[in-house]
Amino acid sequence: MTKKSSDHAPSSQPDAGQIGLVAAVSIGIGGMVGAGIFSILGVVAQAAGNAMWLAFAIGGVVALLSTYSYAKLGAAFPSAGGAVHFLVKSFGDGVFAGGLNLFMWAGYIISLALYATAFGNYAATFITDRPSALLLKFLAIGAVLLVTVVNAFGAKIMGRGETIIVAVKVAILVVFAAVGLYFIRPENLSPALWPGEQAILFGAGVLFIGYEGFGLITNAAGDMRDPQRTLPRALYIAVLLVIVLYLAVSLTVTGNLSDAEIERARDYALAEAARPFLGETGFRLIAIAALFSTASAINATLFGSANVCYMIARDGELPARLSCVEWKQATGGLLLTAALVIVVMLCFDLSGIAMMGSAAFLLVYGAVNAGHLLVLKQTGANALIVWLSLLTCLAMFAVLGVYTLQQQPAAIAALVLIAAASFVAEWLYRRWTGRQINTIDCPTR
Repeated sequence: MTKKSSDHAPSSQPDAGQIGLVAAVSIGIGGMVGAGIFSILGVVAQAAGNAMWLAFAIGGVVALLSTYSYAKLGAAFPSAGGAVHFLVKSFGDGVFAGGLNLFMWAGYIISLALYATAFGNYAATFITDRPSALLLKFLAIGAVLLVTVVNAFGAKIMGRGETIIVAVKVAILVVFAAVGLYFIRPENLSPALWPGEQAILFGAGVLFIGYEGFGLITNAAGDMRDPQRTLPRALYIAVLLVIVLYLAVSLTVTGNLSDAEIERARDYALAEAARPFLGETGFRLIAIAALFSTASAINATLFGSANVCYMIARDGELPARLSCVEWKQATGGLLLTAALVIVVMLCFDLSGIAMMGSAAFLLVYGAVNAGHLLVLKQTGANALIVWLSLLTCLAMFAVLGVYTLQQQPAAIAALVLIAAASFVAEWLYRRWTGRQINTIDCPTR
């Protein structure tokens, strides 16, 4: 896309320079931990069984390789659009890059639906032991609406709120893992009980959405102090901390619960894992941490996805109105994203959303790595590492595609339709507009 306006902070986020290293790391951790531990633990356990911790390790390696690619791209092309900007820089202004950008926005919407659904599941444990589907949806929708209001007040408030939330949930998880590892039953972790290699890889594919949140850090570049230095450091710190945290927590869960016990409490498995050594108090403590965690994941992801939508609309792939401020500092893109999240939640269950989200981001990250190979001279990246990142993303996508087809055929069909619709919409919008929307004139509010 031809960019006639700034590649930095969108009109919805004018507090440029207000996000430092700590807040940037918090955005990444907030976007990752809310999904990987609280949202999909039961889904991963269903695939990988008591080798779940190994699936998290494999997923961490795939994520770390892509982190290198994102760090190099982010330092070379800092932008509020993050991967949106990377794809255009790599592939140019065409239907391919435009379609991928729309598909990535759809991936963020799916992720938000996952986090909000998990929030509703944990929140319901404080109300009743047998929540109705209506109650679960009501709580999830309430979380999305509340966080939308928070994001409307700008990047500075969002960043500070994210730092506080992340500090609380990480502290609780560290205590949980430190105490829980002492009480694990070694027989639960025996390699003799591991499922086959294929099942472990299935688990790694499903949980990738638990790592994709690190890309949200690049969406904050337009609001970041010294992004060339801060961005790469924030990416590596966030991913490495989350890998360690995931391994500790997953070992604690599988060491304290049998596969059957995890399956029975799949929607709130982490809280259930605290019962054997902390009793009901532990269950409630982890449930509270889950509420903080999923709320921060919604917060960080909504912030990043709103920036993605802003950049797409600003450059002509969506109506210009979506990049304009509608209320406080909320763009039309922020409000539309929140509305579409609610639609996805009403259509799919937790496991289906998780599989769709992981598959979507494995494709997006693969595309970013493929594009990176075209601009290596500008980023100075090591070609071998970028190739490894591309191939591991594609391999994980293939594995996950097989598993999703077996377990949730409707989810894989929906993902194919979303991908096709993204490219068709991009092509049609180009034909309709003539690609003239590059300088946007928003009405004063």
